[in-house]
Amino acid sequence: MIYSTATVPVNPAGEIPLTREQVWKGLELKARDARLFLPPGLCTRCHVTEESATHFVREATIAGADLREIITLEPQRKMTFFQATGPREGAIVNELFEDESGALQLKFYCYLGLRDKQPGGPEEQAEQAQFDSDKGYKAALLSTLKRTRELLAEGKL
Repeated sequence: MIYSTATVPVNPAGEIPLTREQVWKGLELKARDARLFLPPGLCTRCHVTEESATHFVREATIAGADLREIITLEPQRKMTFFQATGPREGAIVNELFEDESGALQLKFYCYLGLRDKQPGGPEEQAEQAQFDSDKGYKAALLSTLKRTRELLAEGKL
């Protein structure tokens, strides 16, 4: 199994401050259409196919892999991506919370397996290393916040 976690401050010194509501809007926009947030060409298809008050389903092609995710929403607090189809199975979570000093934090964590691959095998080990690297989910959190600030500045959030 793959377990990874990363937490970043939402409003580090020198950055335009974001409110919880603004960060949530950015996270929800990214969940609905990842193409707006990921590097060009990485996500070639992303659309919502079902929706309710508590969740929605998206189908996407990311890094050449077709996937379907059920995304549950705990507004302005937590968003969980359940991997229904695709190369991974398990859950990915984005969570907003205040730390002990009251500063807003954005946390990612996941518990995943790779479908049709040996648990703990070389493929899972490689994926674990990627998630935990400088180009893994911590970088994704930082780029999501950066893109949220850009959309806010453009009046699109």
